[in-house]
Amino acid sequence: MALLQISEPGQSTKPHERRFAAGIDLGTTNSLVATVRSGQTDTLPDEQGEHLLPSVVRYLDNEQAPVVGTQAIQSAADDPLNTISSVKRFMGRGVKDIKHLGDRLPYEFVQTDTSVPRIKTVAGDKSPIEVSAEILHVLKKRAEKTLGDELKGVVITVPAYFDDAQRQATKDAGKLAGLNVMRLLNEPTAAAVAYGLDKSAEGITAVFDLGGGTFDISILRLNKGVFEVLSTAGDTALGGDDFDHAIAQWIMSQANIGEDASHGVIRRLLHDARSAKEALADVESVELNIDLQDGSAWQGQLDREQLNKLIDPLIQKTLITSRRALRDANVSVDEVKAVVMVGGSTRTLRVREKIEEFFGQPPMVDIDPDKVVAVGAAIQADVLAGNKPDDELLLLDVIPLSLGLETMGGLVEKIIPRNTTIPVARAQDFTTFKDGQTGMTVHVLQGERELVSDCRSLGQFSLQGIPAMVAGAARIRVTFQVDADGLLSVTAEEETKRVEASIQIKPSYGLTDTEIESMLKDSIEHAKDDVELRNVREQQVEADRVMDALQIALQQDGDLLTAEEVKTIEKALLALHKVRDGEDHHKIKSAIDKLNEATTDFAARRMNKSIKQALAGHQVDEFD
Repeated sequence: MALLQISEPGQSTKPHERRFAAGIDLGTTNSLVATVRSGQTDTLPDEQGEHLLPSVVRYLDNEQAPVVGTQAIQSAADDPLNTISSVKRFMGRGVKDIKHLGDRLPYEFVQTDTSVPRIKTVAGDKSPIEVSAEILHVLKKRAEKTLGDELKGVVITVPAYFDDAQRQATKDAGKLAGLNVMRLLNEPTAAAVAYGLDKSAEGITAVFDLGGGTFDISILRLNKGVFEVLSTAGDTALGGDDFDHAIAQWIMSQANIGEDASHGVIRRLLHDARSAKEALADVESVELNIDLQDGSAWQGQLDREQLNKLIDPLIQKTLITSRRALRDANVSVDEVKAVVMVGGSTRTLRVREKIEEFFGQPPMVDIDPDKVVAVGAAIQADVLAGNKPDDELLLLDVIPLSLGLETMGGLVEKIIPRNTTIPVARAQDFTTFKDGQTGMTVHVLQGERELVSDCRSLGQFSLQGIPAMVAGAARIRVTFQVDADGLLSVTAEEETKRVEASIQIKPSYGLTDTEIESMLKDSIEHAKDDVELRNVREQQVEADRVMDALQIALQQDGDLLTAEEVKTIEKALLALHKVRDGEDHHKIKSAIDKLNEATTDFAARRMNKSIKQALAGHQVDEFD
């Protein structure tokens, strides 16, 4: 998609009439806002000169405005149930999907009629969208105060592996904060923009993005200013928070702190774990002094060697995912010319060591990994706002999982395969299964398997008003459209009467990281079985169609057959009935072929009868 702005003659933007736009990195641990001013792109600080806004919100009673950022963090241990952090992990998810420390949720979640989680606070029950909106609102005010004018629009970044529900939740949070969200931009792509890779020589780049709560790896091909994401993979619940949890669990075992520890103790442990992790980037070991519930304290030591043992399994997960992304892109490690490091968790020395070992080259760490995504988003926002009409920057992202719909037999027909470049629109024609069918249900699915039961349902809608025709005569065109933000809409249209129905996919919560991983792994592990099962289902559907059509034909024109012919047809029909529910598609197909062979003469007689009826009372030359 070429991001070009076309102005009416004489209406191009004058230098002093810039449209103010900003890029926002809505992070799990920290968030930032950046903009382009006087040709320079940088993040914007608050009144205290701090660029990073901790993604933490504390709710207060007595109708007081919530506290966001550093002040909120200071209250996390004393008021844990009303101080919400890492809310990005909850975006577009259900309560049962949320990752937590041990077997306990870090907050009190309210059971509602919907699957959207709501967190109980003194200010009322809050959804993750509302909490994120508070963070975005603070960044919006910071930008407008710095720029001295209202923002015309923003680009908000999301992990490349965010699914439709998570992207929609992010957009909703922006809208709730009063922002005009011009586009959602994948974080790795934003990082590539920030590094100016669109100006570099063509080649393959890996963008390794490990933040506080999410991990993404994207393989990009860069060619003359065009960014094409060849593949993307990741984990929406893996990041620095998990490093902290691993360290905290180790401290709990060393200090004999039980799983029944209070919320306040857990929050203090996580804070101490994060501090120790960050300190070990500069020193070999750190002293730990942990306050216990009984008023006593535990003292210990954590060194780099122990830290590496704790986090190596988590880093290994990122390497497995990176290997899959390379495989999906059909790219070898040797072809990767540059590795860009993004996200605060890439400051961890062990992460850099393992990445250098995996890719065989030192990663790029020139730009502050906390700021790089926001900077790239700001550059993109400046283009979308029309401030750079001559900019020909192309950003070609991809969808993470295949999209399709249900067909007869519980099969999935994939319309848009995974890793297809977006925005994209694909259409496919379908038809009716039964004579006189006047409606159909369109069931939209996401996943890599062949059966509906193995994929995820995104939604369904009905198309009514289809002209009553014989089975297979109607033509229904189903169009899938995925916009630049990765959001899906599906339209079905009957092509003779032009009746139409559509749906915008806005599921209540998205896929968990486990579901995404299992979908991809299962599609590989069960590929052979799935193909076999699909062949069986397809032959079963064809058998049903042939048997239904034959039964109708026998009722209408059975008098065209002799008793012996009827006996032969019924014998073939019974044989097909017997094998129809079996699992050997070869046997089913053979039985269908034998039934078709037994009814060939019958079909010819019916055709002749129809032609005679059509010609009755007419001269042949009337049809010239």
